[in-house]
Amino acid sequence: MTRTQSQALGNLGNGSKGSTKRNNLILITYRMNFQMFLADGDDFMEDIYVSSLEIDPCTSTNELRIFVGTWNVAGRAPVGSLAVDLEEWLKPQDAVDIYVLGFQEIVPLKTRTVIGAEDPRKATNWNLLIGKALNESSGCPWLTPMLNPISSDSYHYVRNPLEKRASFSAICDNTRMRGKPITQHRHHQQAVIGGSKYKLMASKKMVGVFISVWMKEELVTKYSVSNVKVSSVACGIMGYLGNKGSVSVSMSIERTSFCFIAAHLASGEKQGDEGRRNHQVSEIFKRTSFPRSAKDEHNLHPLTILGHDRIFWFGDLNYRLYNLEDNLARNLIQKKDWKALQEFDQLRREQEDGGVFQGWREGNIEFAPTYKYSSSNCNRYSGGVPSRSGEKQRTPAWCDRILWYGKGVKLLSYLRSEIKFSDHRPVSALFSTQIEVNKSSNPRIFSKDTIVPNIMPPEQIGTSGNYEEGKATLLSLIVKDKEASSIHTQKL
Repeated sequence: MTRTQSQALGNLGNGSKGSTKRNNLILITYRMNFQMFLADGDDFMEDIYVSSLEIDPCTSTNELRIFVGTWNVAGRAPVGSLAVDLEEWLKPQDAVDIYVLGFQEIVPLKTRTVIGAEDPRKATNWNLLIGKALNESSGCPWLTPMLNPISSDSYHYVRNPLEKRASFSAICDNTRMRGKPITQHRHHQQAVIGGSKYKLMASKKMVGVFISVWMKEELVTKYSVSNVKVSSVACGIMGYLGNKGSVSVSMSIERTSFCFIAAHLASGEKQGDEGRRNHQVSEIFKRTSFPRSAKDEHNLHPLTILGHDRIFWFGDLNYRLYNLEDNLARNLIQKKDWKALQEFDQLRREQEDGGVFQGWREGNIEFAPTYKYSSSNCNRYSGGVPSRSGEKQRTPAWCDRILWYGKGVKLLSYLRSEIKFSDHRPVSALFSTQIEVNKSSNPRIFSKDTIVPNIMPPEQIGTSGNYEEGKATLLSLIVKDKEASSIHTQKL
């Protein structure tokens, strides 16, 4: 061990000159599962596995309840009468802290809408209707849009200077078209008017795919919400048009990062169509990104979907019933034998075979397939025997799904609503999730995975040569962390 390394380790708990004293401890575990805390010493590296380099005792976990919903509206424009149906679906209640809503086909998927310029009015109208449903039902008139309309397909809430807490960064809209990233920074100021219960945090539209995220106003003030960013991936016609694809929102609440992905995948119930859907999921994983900007400074937010702590993927995923005759499917639906019907569910079959969403979770489906209904204001599935003139023959399926990935998430409910507005029924899930709240003023708190992502547990350490290399890597990281801490403190 070099003198510099020894000094760095010895000073971990003491802080540097002029800096605030920090509670820095190294948690180490012997091969015999014996744990201890170490303050200093030169021979401590023998037979240990470093579990964490820095532990801040001034943290706690708080619970948030998140409502995630998805709905394919079949190209129909929002109308005033739909507000009543939205209230029924969203069931605005005090228990929900965050609403995350994904829509598909908010515009008809015609040539001019797919290859033409984006029309922000559709997104604006949906946001106005959602804001009204969430706020006015609880007796809180939503006055903000009247004074300052939301008039963009990409929106980011900007805190009013009069509010106590401010930790928002500029929205970063990273859109990939034809393989080339187009990064735009947009600022939209929303006036803060007293009375609104839920605030629009972010929304993004790409052709017909739309996402809208709302958060309780009191929590916006209470918690540090940062790095609100959006991204879209078009992977439809020719692999790069926006008739199919995803829009995503990334945001951090205190020390916990969230990613919400609303998607619309390839349609079709022929054998092999599931492969196209699997490929589009893979493309969305690869091409969704949330780039860092100079304004982010030391706030290192996740760059990719899987870099987040809590991830929710929802939308019209279009997976059908696999290898099941139409009349048999309708018979099982009539019997409400959902367990037997799920045996033929294409998405679950693909998950089990390792084709897509490995390790992701979904609630138990205890409701009827959500697609395809004959028409609006109708409870009859399209097709069947006898078939009606001009009707498409489609075997009913659970096309509309909600999945999640990450620890600290508990599903409370998973159900569909009976709004007869389109040929799909909306689906929603209510989650309870934990967030890590930083009660300390220490600006440099890291998780063990961030600090030592490559350190192996003792049972995985091979030859002595690899072990020596592991020690050197650890010491190097500690020294770098110490030096970076001193530089950061001087800047403060």
